[in-house]
Amino acid sequence: MVESRGAKALEHGKQYVYSNARLLDRMRFAYHFENGSSEDVLSALRPYQNVDGGFGHALEPDMRCPNSQPVATETALHIIREVNGFGSDMVDGVLRYLEGNTVTGGGLPRATVEVNGYPHSPWWRTERDGEPSLNPTGSIIGMLLEQRERIDFLAETWFQSHISFLWRCLDHGLPTDYHDAMQWIAFLEHVPDQERAAKYQEMLNEWLNGPSGIEKDPDATGYVHKVLDYAPTPGSYASRFVSEQELALHLDWLLNSQQEDGGWPLTFPALSPAVEQEWRGWLTVANLKTLKAYGCL
Repeated sequence: MVESRGAKALEHGKQYVYSNARLLDRMRFAYHFENGSSEDVLSALRPYQNVDGGFGHALEPDMRCPNSQPVATETALHIIREVNGFGSDMVDGVLRYLEGNTVTGGGLPRATVEVNGYPHSPWWRTERDGEPSLNPTGSIIGMLLEQRERIDFLAETWFQSHISFLWRCLDHGLPTDYHDAMQWIAFLEHVPDQERAAKYQEMLNEWLNGPSGIEKDPDATGYVHKVLDYAPTPGSYASRFVSEQELALHLDWLLNSQQEDGGWPLTFPALSPAVEQEWRGWLTVANLKTLKAYGCL
């Protein structure tokens, strides 16, 4: 029997992950493709958490800073979410960290000046502390609103101040790029006031369909974000804006862009060979998850 493209992609991806990826991403691969346990993923995640409850230690590979950072903590929440781990005691620390780093009036900083003392990609350089940012506040608050295992903090002043901050951000203009758009989506999908959210979703939908939104050309090059970045699963918010033909083209492109070593290439410059390897391990698991979600494996 001839092995299918999807089966080949999965086997080659497995070889890449087990040869090159971080323990964390090997455990994520095992969870999604080899009946691995959520406990193993969470155990691999735990060493990235600091005593203040936040995450650092290059969990976000472009920040080599050991200190806790909002974006690294966002990454941790994405991992906790993907393995249904909100019952973990690590979440206690996350909530403590978020409360302690809430800017007056709401919002979390994009990064802190501690980043500057360690190798980092230039886009993470931070001039001053204490400036709230849509990114990653929208994603973090959206994930915490979505889950229902921990609801004891939802009415607390610090958490509600983030919601107020995010409404203000949305009033200040449309997303500027993919990263902003994903913050909008995470917040608007899960904020309780869906009647209020509807107005902003109309604005977001127009942006997603516009020239700055979803890149529909599968062969577009450079740092662009395409159909499967916005809609990595069939139920993704942005999937409503993608035709079956466009989806088929992008799934075919994704399969074809897997490299000979089994991993996928980056679309942005890596800080170092180690950073490139860490990102490629993360990306390979993410792309295989997408192919699985669309029935391609």
